[in-house]
Formats: sequence, structure tokens, C-alpha cells
Amino acid sequence: MTAVTVLAGDAEALGVAGELAADFRKDAAERDAGRRLPHAELERLSASGLLGVTVPAEFGGADVRTETLAEIFRLLASADGSLAQIPQSHFVYVNVLRRQGTHAQQEFFFGEVLRGRRFGNAQSEAGTKHVQDIRTRLARRPDGSYVLDGVKHYSTGALFAHWIPVLARADDDTLHVAYVPSDAPGLTVVDDWDGMGQRTTASGTVRLERVPVPADRVLPHHLTFQGPQLHGAVAQLLHAAIDAGIASGALAEAVEFVRTKSRPWFESGLETAAEDPLLIQRFGELAIRLRAAEALLREAARAVDAARDDLTDDSAAEASIAVATAKVTAAEAAVEIGSALFEVAGTRSALDSLGLHRHWRDARTHTLHDPARWKVQHIGRYVLSGTRPPRHGLL
Repeated sequence: MTAVTVLAGDAEALGVAGELAADFRKDAAERDAGRRLPHAELERLSASGLLGVTVPAEFGGADVRTETLAEIFRLLASADGSLAQIPQSHFVYVNVLRRQGTHAQQEFFFGEVLRGRRFGNAQSEAGTKHVQDIRTRLARRPDGSYVLDGVKHYSTGALFAHWIPVLARADDDTLHVAYVPSDAPGLTVVDDWDGMGQRTTASGTVRLERVPVPADRVLPHHLTFQGPQLHGAVAQLLHAAIDAGIASGALAEAVEFVRTKSRPWFESGLETAAEDPLLIQRFGELAIRLRAAEALLREAARAVDAARDDLTDDSAAEASIAVATAKVTAAEAAVEIGSALFEVAGTRSALDSLGLHRHWRDARTHTLHDPARWKVQHIGRYVLSGTRPPRHGLL
């Protein structure tokens, strides 16, 4: 691995994210069309130091604000909705270490992160009763170590990871996270993701067959949800940032296409499509949708930062509701703008060779991650009766 930069703070992190996004944007359509996995791009991301920006200051990290982290993801997703998805779990499992890791575990793994090591994920399972029906088992051995058995799906980032955090149930059925090196015996990562969108995330299958895990690589994740927590809020905020970024990228492409390639409708009597008052109206509507999504994303990030400074049941609930609001809005904006791109740009924009459909495909695929309708339910209950949202990690 090449030398890794350790970033000093929020401003530097945002500057680096902007530079990388500009570069990643150039070949995003080509990567999507050929399903060329972004190995080189992820090495650049690691070397840039961005993957270490949430490491606490006491361990040598920048410990940037949540607002900064959300903006990093929004910038990356505006360039490539697949590439931005890959490190989402990395930051989620850095957050797990912040919450439940012992000092020794934090010292080791935060050091790994600052050296550019990437976390993937192996959490979701297919064919179970529901998303939280986790059947992967973490069995304790007589010497105190563990073995893992199970099959995981939608394992975004695992193929590119140095460490793969695995969500599993211990002998007493409590939820734990085991941090497993990607070359561990018995662990296999299968590149079998064939989604219509986010094609290059390699969100495939992880198979675990008697995978050995030392005791000091296991964290008690069930304890995360026994008090006020921001685990779900941070994870969902990054998803909202990805949606907002996809929407931004789609609108920017639509603007460029209409300015440079679209022909005016003959009935308008105008010289350019960009002068058409009907198109101007539609672009205004889409811009309003995007600005609303971005504003709610910033507000939600600030609510998370405020709760982080003074974590109580009330502050955690307020942060979760703010994030849920941002996520619903950003998801709707991404799907709408990704589709409206063709409406405003015209027939030529639908050519497969241009790759403009990747924005809608990425939005439609990513927004299926968890249903927005349940977020609306929790928002409604909170507004009407003050009912705090549940602590299950998806809010």
C-alpha cells in the first residue's frame, strides 16, 4: 500500500474530498458501463486519508464533525454513486469501535484505519424472516476464542476490504461484531452482485465456514442499543448523503446536456432548449427539491453533532428523527431527478452509450436499502405523541 496521509481537520478533509470527486467523476460512466471495479480509485481514497477522518483525536485522527463526514459522502456520490457506497460500512464499523471497543481494540484498529486499511461489511442475510433475523453464529471455543459460521449477502465493500466486520449471534443469542481479516481461513468473498444499479460496489456474498476469531477481535454490539445511541443515525445519515449526492450529480448532468446538446421544441420558436420557459420551470422545481434535500442533510448532521456532545434519550431521538426526515427527502429527490434528467434532456439522453441512466439506476437501487415509509411512520408518531423512535439501528 502507498503512503497514507493523516488529515488534520474538517477543512482539509473537505478539500481532499472535492478533489477526489472531480477526478472520480471523469470515468464514472465508463466504470459503470463495463462494471470495472474501482480498485485503483479505492487505493487513492485510502491514501488520501479520508477513511481515517472519524478516528478520535486521542488516537491520532482528525475526529471531524458529522456534518463534514456527510458532505464528504455527498461529494463522492455526486461523482459516482457506486464508489461512494463502498466506504459507508467502513465508517459504520469505525463508529462501532468508538462505542464498544476496549482501549486496546481501539488502539489497534484505529491504527489500522490511519494506515489506510479498509473495513467492509458482512451483516445482511438473505432468505431469513426479516432483516434483523441474523443466523450467522459466533461459537465460543474452550480456549476463549470463537469460530464463525454463516452466509452473508449485500456485503458492500467486502471484496475491497482488509478487515470484514461480521454481524453474528453468540451462544446466548446476543448480537456481536467480529472483525475478521479478509484472508482468514474459511472466509470466502464471492463477487456475484448483479444489481441494475450501483454496479461496481461488488455487494456480493460472504461465506463463513469455521472461521477462527480471536477473543480480542469481537465486540458486544448488543450493548450499543441498551441506551441512547447514534449508531443508526450516523449510518442512515451517510445513506441520505449518498442519495443527495446522486441527485446533485444527475441535475448537473441534466443542466450540461440541455445547455450543450438538447434541441428546442419547434413550437417554442426559441433558438436553444435552455431558453424554453417550460424547461426553465422544470429545472427550477428540480433545483428546489435538491436544495431542500441538501439543507435537511446539513440540519440532520448538525443534530447528530449536537447529540454527540450531549447524548441523552431526547437528543438521540431528535437526531434520529432529523436523519429520517433527511433520508426520506433525499431518496425522493434522487429518484425524481434521476428520472427527470431524461424528461428535460430529450430522446438523445436515453442513448445507452452516454451512460446517463446510471444516476436513476443508482438512486433506485440505493433507495431500496430500507423502506422510507417506516421512517415516515416514526416521524409522524414523534410529532403527534412525542414517541421516541426505536433503537434498532436503522434510524
